[in-house]
Amino acid sequence: MVTMTFHLLSIAPMMDYTDRHFRYIMRRLTMYTLLYTEMITSQALIHGDRHKLLDFSPEEKPVALQLGGDNPKQLAECARLGEDWGYDEINLNVGCPSNRVQEGHFGACLMAQPELVAACVAAMKAAVKIPVTVKHRIGIDDRDSYEDLANFVRIVSEAGCDRFIVHARKAWLQGLSPKENREIPPLRYEDVYRLKQEFPHLTIVINGGIKTLPEIKQHLQKVDGVMIGRAAIDNPYLFASVDQEIYGVNRPVATREEIVESLYDYIDYWTGQKVKLNTITRHLLNIFAGQPGSKVWKRHLTENGNRCHCGSLVVRRALQLRKEMVCAAAKSSHSQSTVSV
Repeated sequence: MVTMTFHLLSIAPMMDYTDRHFRYIMRRLTMYTLLYTEMITSQALIHGDRHKLLDFSPEEKPVALQLGGDNPKQLAECARLGEDWGYDEINLNVGCPSNRVQEGHFGACLMAQPELVAACVAAMKAAVKIPVTVKHRIGIDDRDSYEDLANFVRIVSEAGCDRFIVHARKAWLQGLSPKENREIPPLRYEDVYRLKQEFPHLTIVINGGIKTLPEIKQHLQKVDGVMIGRAAIDNPYLFASVDQEIYGVNRPVATREEIVESLYDYIDYWTGQKVKLNTITRHLLNIFAGQPGSKVWKRHLTENGNRCHCGSLVVRRALQLRKEMVCAAAKSSHSQSTVSV
Protein backbone atom coordinates (compact mmCIF):
# COMPACT_ATOMS: atom_id res chain seq x y z
CA MET A 1 0.00 0.00 0.00
CA VAL A 2 1.49 3.30 -1.14
CA THR A 3 0.99 6.48 0.87
CA MET A 4 -0.45 8.97 -1.59
CA THR A 5 1.97 11.85 -2.13
CA PHE A 6 0.35 14.13 -4.65
CA HIS A 7 3.25 16.46 -5.18
CA LEU A 8 5.96 13.97 -6.19
CA LEU A 9 4.91 13.99 -9.83
CA SER A 10 2.25 15.84 -11.79
CA ILE A 11 1.26 16.63 -15.37
CA ALA A 12 0.96 20.32 -16.15
CA PRO A 13 -2.31 22.02 -17.06
CA MET A 14 -2.11 22.63 -20.82
CA MET A 15 -4.68 24.62 -22.77
CA ASP A 16 -6.60 22.69 -25.42
CA TYR A 17 -5.06 19.44 -24.25
CA THR A 18 -5.44 18.31 -20.63
CA ASP A 19 -9.17 17.69 -20.96
CA ARG A 20 -11.11 14.89 -19.29
CA HIS A 21 -10.27 12.38 -22.05
CA PHE A 22 -6.55 13.07 -21.77
CA ARG A 23 -6.75 12.63 -18.01
CA TYR A 24 -8.72 9.37 -18.27
CA ILE A 25 -6.15 7.96 -20.68
CA MET A 26 -3.25 9.02 -18.47
CA ARG A 27 -4.90 7.20 -15.56
CA ARG A 28 -4.48 3.99 -17.53
CA LEU A 29 -0.73 4.60 -17.30
CA THR A 30 -0.31 6.02 -13.78
CA MET A 31 -2.52 5.86 -10.71
CA TYR A 32 -0.61 8.29 -8.51
CA THR A 33 0.50 11.19 -10.71
CA LEU A 34 -1.51 14.34 -9.98
CA LEU A 35 -3.44 15.51 -13.05
CA TYR A 36 -4.70 19.02 -13.80
CA THR A 37 -7.52 20.52 -15.80
CA GLU A 38 -6.91 23.06 -18.49
CA MET A 39 -6.96 26.58 -17.09
CA ILE A 40 -10.53 27.76 -16.55
CA THR A 41 -11.09 31.48 -16.06
CA SER A 42 -13.18 32.63 -13.14
CA GLN A 43 -15.45 34.56 -15.50
CA ALA A 44 -16.10 31.48 -17.64
CA LEU A 45 -16.90 29.38 -14.60
CA ILE A 46 -19.22 31.93 -13.01
CA HIS A 47 -21.14 32.68 -16.21
CA GLY A 48 -20.66 29.54 -18.31
CA ASP A 49 -21.74 25.90 -18.44
CA ARG A 50 -20.33 24.54 -15.20
CA HIS A 51 -21.01 20.91 -16.02
CA LYS A 52 -19.15 21.21 -19.32
CA LEU A 53 -16.23 22.97 -17.63
CA LEU A 54 -15.97 20.94 -14.42
CA ASP A 55 -17.35 17.45 -14.94
CA PHE A 56 -14.83 14.62 -14.76
CA SER A 57 -14.83 10.85 -14.29
CA PRO A 58 -14.09 9.48 -10.80
CA GLU A 59 -11.30 7.39 -12.37
CA GLU A 60 -9.35 10.59 -13.11
CA LYS A 61 -8.64 11.35 -9.43
CA PRO A 62 -6.46 12.71 -7.98
CA VAL A 63 -7.17 15.77 -10.14
CA ALA A 64 -6.64 19.49 -9.57
CA LEU A 65 -8.60 22.43 -10.93
CA GLN A 66 -6.55 25.30 -12.35
CA LEU A 67 -8.17 28.72 -12.26
CA GLY A 68 -7.26 31.96 -13.99
CA GLY A 69 -8.32 35.31 -12.60
CA ASP A 70 -7.40 38.30 -10.44
CA ASN A 71 -10.56 38.95 -8.43
CA PRO A 72 -10.33 37.43 -4.94
CA LYS A 73 -14.09 37.23 -4.45
CA GLN A 74 -14.70 35.55 -7.80
CA LEU A 75 -11.81 33.14 -7.33
CA ALA A 76 -13.12 32.19 -3.89
CA GLU A 77 -16.52 31.39 -5.43
CA CYS A 78 -14.85 29.28 -8.12
CA ALA A 79 -12.69 27.49 -5.57
CA ARG A 80 -15.82 26.53 -3.64
CA LEU A 81 -17.35 25.18 -6.84
CA GLY A 82 -14.21 23.13 -7.48
CA GLU A 83 -14.26 21.67 -4.00
CA ASP A 84 -17.98 20.88 -4.27
CA TRP A 85 -17.32 19.16 -7.61
CA GLY A 86 -14.77 16.86 -5.96
CA TYR A 87 -11.43 18.30 -7.06
CA ASP A 88 -8.43 17.56 -4.87
CA GLU A 89 -6.64 20.92 -5.25
CA ILE A 90 -7.26 24.44 -6.51
CA ASN A 91 -4.36 25.97 -8.45
CA LEU A 92 -3.99 29.60 -9.47
CA ASN A 93 -2.35 30.30 -12.83
CA VAL A 94 0.37 32.94 -12.48
CA GLY A 95 2.47 31.61 -15.33
CA CYS A 96 0.67 31.90 -18.67
CA PRO A 97 2.10 34.76 -20.77
CA SER A 98 -0.37 34.78 -23.69
CA ASN A 99 -1.77 38.10 -24.90
CA ARG A 100 -5.35 36.95 -24.27
CA VAL A 101 -4.54 36.08 -20.69
CA GLN A 102 -2.73 39.37 -20.15
CA GLU A 103 -5.73 41.27 -21.51
CA GLY A 104 -7.78 39.60 -18.79
CA HIS A 105 -5.14 40.69 -16.26
CA PHE A 106 -4.18 37.26 -14.98
CA GLY A 107 -1.52 34.65 -15.63
CA ALA A 108 2.16 35.61 -15.63
CA CYS A 109 1.56 39.36 -15.49
CA LEU A 110 0.36 38.91 -11.90
CA MET A 111 3.93 38.20 -10.84
CA ALA A 112 4.35 41.99 -10.85
CA GLN A 113 1.65 42.18 -8.14
CA PRO A 114 2.47 39.62 -5.46
CA GLU A 115 0.18 41.38 -2.97
CA LEU A 116 -2.80 40.84 -5.30
CA VAL A 117 -1.87 37.18 -5.76
CA ALA A 118 -1.65 36.88 -1.97
CA ALA A 119 -5.13 38.38 -1.61
CA CYS A 120 -6.49 35.89 -4.16
CA VAL A 121 -4.86 32.98 -2.33
CA ALA A 122 -6.12 34.15 1.04
CA ALA A 123 -9.68 34.39 -0.27
CA MET A 124 -9.56 30.92 -1.80
CA LYS A 125 -7.96 29.42 1.30
CA ALA A 126 -10.77 30.87 3.41
CA ALA A 127 -13.36 29.37 1.07
CA VAL A 128 -12.14 25.74 0.87
CA LYS A 129 -10.51 23.01 2.91
CA ILE A 130 -8.53 21.45 0.02
CA PRO A 131 -5.03 22.74 -0.88
CA VAL A 132 -4.68 26.05 -2.74
CA THR A 133 -1.50 26.22 -4.81
CA VAL A 134 0.17 28.61 -7.24
CA LYS A 135 1.90 27.87 -10.54
CA HIS A 136 4.21 30.64 -11.67
CA ARG A 137 7.39 31.57 -13.54
CA ILE A 138 10.75 32.48 -12.06
CA GLY A 139 10.17 36.02 -13.29
CA ILE A 140 8.79 38.28 -16.00
CA ASP A 141 10.49 40.76 -18.32
CA ASP A 142 13.16 42.63 -16.34
CA ARG A 143 11.76 41.51 -12.98
CA ASP A 144 13.62 38.23 -13.13
CA SER A 145 16.24 38.31 -10.40
CA TYR A 146 16.27 35.60 -7.76
CA GLU A 147 15.44 38.31 -5.22
CA ASP A 148 12.25 39.18 -7.16
CA LEU A 149 11.29 35.50 -7.21
CA ALA A 150 11.94 34.98 -3.49
CA ASN A 151 9.98 38.12 -2.64
CA PHE A 152 6.99 36.85 -4.64
CA VAL A 153 7.08 33.46 -2.91
CA ARG A 154 7.51 35.04 0.54
CA ILE A 155 4.50 37.36 0.16
CA VAL A 156 2.22 34.69 -1.32
CA SER A 157 3.25 32.07 1.23
CA GLU A 158 2.35 34.45 4.05
CA ALA A 159 -1.20 34.41 2.67
CA GLY A 160 -1.38 30.66 3.24
CA CYS A 161 -0.01 29.08 0.07
CA ASP A 162 2.40 26.28 0.96
CA ARG A 163 2.89 24.65 -2.46
CA PHE A 164 4.50 26.48 -5.38
CA ILE A 165 4.90 24.98 -8.84
CA VAL A 166 7.73 26.91 -10.46
CA HIS A 167 8.32 26.96 -14.22
CA ALA A 168 12.08 27.47 -14.27
CA ARG A 169 11.99 30.01 -17.11
CA LYS A 170 11.17 33.68 -17.05
CA ALA A 171 8.40 34.92 -19.35
CA TRP A 172 8.60 37.83 -21.75
CA LEU A 173 5.16 39.43 -21.77
CA GLN A 174 5.82 41.13 -25.11
CA GLY A 175 7.61 39.86 -28.20
CA LEU A 176 7.38 36.10 -27.62
CA SER A 177 4.51 33.71 -28.26
CA PRO A 178 3.45 31.25 -25.55
CA LYS A 179 5.30 28.52 -27.46
CA GLU A 180 8.46 30.66 -27.68
CA ASN A 181 8.15 31.45 -23.97
CA ARG A 182 8.37 27.69 -23.33
CA GLU A 183 11.55 27.38 -25.35
CA ILE A 184 13.60 30.57 -25.69
CA PRO A 185 14.15 31.90 -22.15
CA PRO A 186 16.88 29.73 -20.60
CA LEU A 187 16.06 27.23 -17.89
CA ARG A 188 17.31 28.25 -14.45
CA TYR A 189 16.84 25.18 -12.30
CA GLU A 190 19.31 26.48 -9.72
CA ASP A 191 16.90 29.31 -8.83
CA VAL A 192 14.22 26.75 -7.99
CA TYR A 193 16.65 24.66 -5.94
CA ARG A 194 17.65 27.81 -4.06
CA LEU A 195 13.99 28.53 -3.29
CA LYS A 196 13.70 25.15 -1.60
CA GLN A 197 16.83 25.86 0.44
CA GLU A 198 15.59 29.29 1.51
CA PHE A 199 12.00 28.16 2.18
CA PRO A 200 12.41 24.59 3.48
CA HIS A 201 8.93 24.64 5.05
CA LEU A 202 7.28 25.14 1.64
CA THR A 203 6.58 22.46 -0.96
CA ILE A 204 8.48 23.42 -4.11
CA VAL A 205 7.66 21.67 -7.40
CA ILE A 206 9.87 22.21 -10.45
CA ASN A 207 8.60 22.47 -14.03
CA GLY A 208 10.15 23.11 -17.42
CA GLY A 209 12.05 21.03 -19.98
CA ILE A 210 11.96 17.77 -18.01
CA LYS A 211 11.53 14.75 -20.29
CA THR A 212 12.92 11.54 -18.79
CA LEU A 213 12.74 9.40 -15.66
CA PRO A 214 16.44 9.97 -14.82
CA GLU A 215 15.84 13.74 -14.99
CA ILE A 216 12.79 13.41 -12.73
CA LYS A 217 14.79 11.45 -10.16
CA GLN A 218 17.64 13.95 -10.28
CA HIS A 219 15.33 16.90 -9.59
CA LEU A 220 13.60 15.05 -6.75
CA GLN A 221 16.92 15.08 -4.91
CA LYS A 222 16.72 18.90 -4.77
CA VAL A 223 12.98 19.74 -4.62
CA ASP A 224 9.74 18.16 -3.44
CA GLY A 225 8.07 17.46 -6.74
CA VAL A 226 8.32 17.51 -10.52
CA MET A 227 5.72 18.67 -13.02
CA ILE A 228 5.94 17.38 -16.60
CA GLY A 229 4.45 19.35 -19.48
CA ARG A 230 4.96 18.71 -23.18
CA ALA A 231 6.73 15.39 -22.66
CA ALA A 232 3.35 13.98 -21.57
CA ILE A 233 2.03 14.84 -25.03
CA ASP A 234 5.09 13.78 -27.02
CA ASN A 235 5.73 10.56 -25.10
CA PRO A 236 2.79 9.60 -22.84
CA TYR A 237 4.19 6.10 -22.29
CA LEU A 238 6.87 7.74 -20.15
CA PHE A 239 4.28 7.53 -17.36
CA ALA A 240 3.69 3.78 -17.65
CA SER A 241 6.48 3.05 -15.17
CA VAL A 242 6.39 6.09 -12.86
CA ASP A 243 4.20 4.38 -10.24
CA GLN A 244 6.90 1.75 -9.91
CA GLU A 245 9.95 3.99 -10.39
CA ILE A 246 8.81 7.06 -8.43
CA TYR A 247 6.21 5.76 -5.97
CA GLY A 248 7.60 2.28 -5.39
CA VAL A 249 4.43 0.41 -6.38
CA ASN A 250 5.07 -3.27 -7.00
CA ARG A 251 2.90 -4.13 -10.00
CA PRO A 252 3.49 -5.01 -13.66
CA VAL A 253 4.01 -2.24 -16.20
CA ALA A 254 1.24 -2.36 -18.81
CA THR A 255 2.30 -2.59 -22.44
CA ARG A 256 1.25 0.05 -24.94
CA GLU A 257 -1.14 -2.43 -26.52
CA GLU A 258 -2.73 -3.27 -23.17
CA ILE A 259 -3.30 0.41 -22.44
CA VAL A 260 -5.02 0.92 -25.80
CA GLU A 261 -7.16 -2.19 -25.39
CA SER A 262 -8.29 -1.06 -21.93
CA LEU A 263 -9.88 2.02 -23.53
CA TYR A 264 -12.28 0.32 -25.94
CA ASP A 265 -15.33 0.51 -23.68
CA TYR A 266 -14.56 4.13 -22.78
CA ILE A 267 -14.26 5.10 -26.45
CA ASP A 268 -17.50 3.33 -27.35
CA TYR A 269 -19.34 5.01 -24.49
CA TRP A 270 -18.31 8.55 -25.45
CA THR A 271 -18.72 8.14 -29.20
CA GLY A 272 -22.16 6.77 -28.34
CA GLN A 273 -22.76 10.14 -26.64
CA LYS A 274 -21.95 11.87 -29.96
CA VAL A 275 -18.42 12.87 -28.94
CA LYS A 276 -16.14 12.93 -31.97
CA LEU A 277 -13.75 10.00 -32.01
CA ASN A 278 -10.70 12.21 -32.64
CA THR A 279 -11.53 14.17 -29.47
CA ILE A 280 -10.34 11.05 -27.65
CA THR A 281 -7.88 9.45 -30.09
CA ARG A 282 -5.80 12.63 -30.50
CA HIS A 283 -4.45 11.82 -27.04
CA LEU A 284 -3.35 8.38 -28.24
CA LEU A 285 -1.41 9.44 -31.35
CA ASN A 286 1.97 9.30 -29.60
CA ILE A 287 1.43 6.22 -27.44
CA PHE A 288 3.80 4.33 -29.79
CA ALA A 289 6.27 7.22 -30.10
CA GLY A 290 9.70 5.91 -31.08
CA GLN A 291 8.34 2.41 -31.72
CA PRO A 292 8.04 0.47 -35.01
CA GLY A 293 4.70 1.03 -36.68
CA SER A 294 4.07 4.39 -35.04
CA LYS A 295 3.45 6.13 -38.37
CA VAL A 296 0.83 3.67 -39.62
CA TRP A 297 -0.89 3.86 -36.22
CA LYS A 298 -1.04 7.65 -36.29
CA ARG A 299 -2.07 7.78 -39.95
CA HIS A 300 -5.04 5.45 -39.49
CA LEU A 301 -6.29 7.29 -36.40
CA THR A 302 -5.88 10.68 -38.06
CA GLU A 303 -7.56 9.69 -41.33
CA ASN A 304 -10.49 7.98 -39.60
CA GLY A 305 -10.92 10.18 -36.54
CA ASN A 306 -14.21 11.63 -37.79
CA ARG A 307 -15.91 8.24 -38.10
CA CYS A 308 -17.79 8.63 -34.83
CA HIS A 309 -20.18 5.73 -35.43
CA CYS A 310 -17.25 3.28 -35.64
CA GLY A 311 -16.03 3.99 -32.13
CA SER A 312 -13.32 1.61 -30.98
CA LEU A 313 -13.38 -0.26 -34.30
CA VAL A 314 -11.10 2.42 -35.75
CA VAL A 315 -8.66 2.00 -32.86
CA ARG A 316 -8.79 -1.80 -33.09
CA ARG A 317 -8.01 -1.58 -36.80
CA ALA A 318 -5.14 0.85 -36.21
CA LEU A 319 -3.67 -1.56 -33.66
CA GLN A 320 -4.01 -4.45 -36.10
CA LEU A 321 -2.38 -2.51 -38.95
CA ARG A 322 0.54 -1.62 -36.71
CA LYS A 323 0.94 -5.25 -35.62
CA GLU A 324 0.90 -6.46 -39.24
CA MET A 325 3.53 -3.92 -40.21
CA VAL A 326 5.79 -4.82 -37.30
CA CYS A 327 5.46 -8.54 -38.10
CA ALA A 328 6.18 -7.95 -41.79
CA ALA A 329 9.26 -5.89 -40.93
CA ALA A 330 10.49 -8.62 -38.57
CA LYS A 331 10.03 -11.33 -41.24
CA SER A 332 11.84 -9.20 -43.80
CA SER A 333 14.72 -8.63 -41.40
CA HIS A 334 14.90 -12.34 -40.61
CA SER A 335 14.89 -13.28 -44.30
CA GLN A 336 17.71 -10.87 -45.08
CA SER A 337 19.80 -12.19 -42.21
CA THR A 338 19.23 -15.77 -43.40
CA VAL A 339 20.28 -14.91 -46.93
CA SER A 340 23.42 -13.16 -45.74
CA VAL A 341 24.38 -16.24 -43.70
